[in-house]
Amino acid sequence: MSIAVVGINNRTVALEELEPFIIAPESLGKALADLSARPHLDEVVLLSTCMRTEIYALVNRFHGAMADIREFLATWSGKAPDEFSGNLYSYFDEAAVNHLFRVASGLDSASLGEPEVLGQVRQAWEVARKEGSAGTMLGGAFRHALVVGKRARTETGISRGTTSLSHAAVALAAQALGGLSDKRALIVGLGEIGEGAARAFASERGALPPLLTNRTRARSEKLAAALGATVVPWESWARVLGEADAVFCCASSKASSKGPLISADSLAGALGRRSLVLVDLSVPRSIARDVTTIAGVQLFDMDDITAFVANSVGARRGEVPAVEEVIVEELARYRASQAARSVSPLVSRARDMAERARRSELERLERRLRALEPAERDAVELLTRRLVAKILHSPTVKLKAAAGSPKGEALAEAFQELFGLQ
Repeated sequence: MSIAVVGINNRTVALEELEPFIIAPESLGKALADLSARPHLDEVVLLSTCMRTEIYALVNRFHGAMADIREFLATWSGKAPDEFSGNLYSYFDEAAVNHLFRVASGLDSASLGEPEVLGQVRQAWEVARKEGSAGTMLGGAFRHALVVGKRARTETGISRGTTSLSHAAVALAAQALGGLSDKRALIVGLGEIGEGAARAFASERGALPPLLTNRTRARSEKLAAALGATVVPWESWARVLGEADAVFCCASSKASSKGPLISADSLAGALGRRSLVLVDLSVPRSIARDVTTIAGVQLFDMDDITAFVANSVGARRGEVPAVEEVIVEELARYRASQAARSVSPLVSRARDMAERARRSELERLERRLRALEPAERDAVELLTRRLVAKILHSPTVKLKAAAGSPKGEALAEAFQELFGLQ
């Protein structure tokens, strides 16, 4: 059995080519069920964000598993495998775990060291656990990835002064507007990125309280109370477009048959002479490209935000070697823990065998033991248990310490033969 990851992200394809592969949070359960039902995938975790979709799986056959994943991506995206297979990346065994550690630490992000990705990794694992698609093997890898992500951020400066995608979007809008003093924003969609954009805008000195709208009103009201913002009902947010200087669209329109959430038609007559900055943080995109035909309208999408972030990486690049050292250390720890786990069944069988022998001898001496006082019988029980533990202790320690190495394989074989374990 091997751990594998197959993915597609903003580095391997352009944004418009990535959009069909993004899986919305509300669709993760269905997607995981689809993947788990495929014959060569034994465990599955699906990490899908605005900039990547990655399928982590415990696979029992390499070629069969790759075919299963390609077929799933084809079904989901509506594209033939030949159209996208060349844009996929894949890693196996330790290389797959190494990739996961890099993702969790922020080394593989559009914004180097970004804070959101660690939460996204945690959420992906939690959803898979809830859906029953993540088992012991992937659970161990993802649990360790969270440790790596935390160490990277506490022991290095990889996240120092980090520009998250949400903050970058607000900074980009500020640059376009010449500052945010006396400016008002409308935030459409309050998922993780939308909430981040709302908080970032509200923290800007001189900015007016933002307008918030979300499909689930309770989320809007909770965030509005925290920020002193105004809630706009989801059904009527388009009517207040003319009141905003910047609109941050963070709600995907993929599930809607009505097309983009904002288009030139929906803006027509809403602006008057007012200029407007539109920032599309959705993948798939929610703002039609034709809005740029309207005078005074500027449009930015994830590609623009990514480019903006790239210009502000600066000193954080110097922290990459330190993060890579953390990853090397944690990979060694992960390797050791997996190797120790691999010999655990053998050790358990040896302990079971020894316990059966101990009990058999005590049963054979049952008549003599009856003559002893209860305290004396307890002493005999404790003595025999301790003898078994002491006899097995040294071989067990040495077997676990050498696990995963050629010496360990030889010791395991000898251990099994000497103790008669099948």
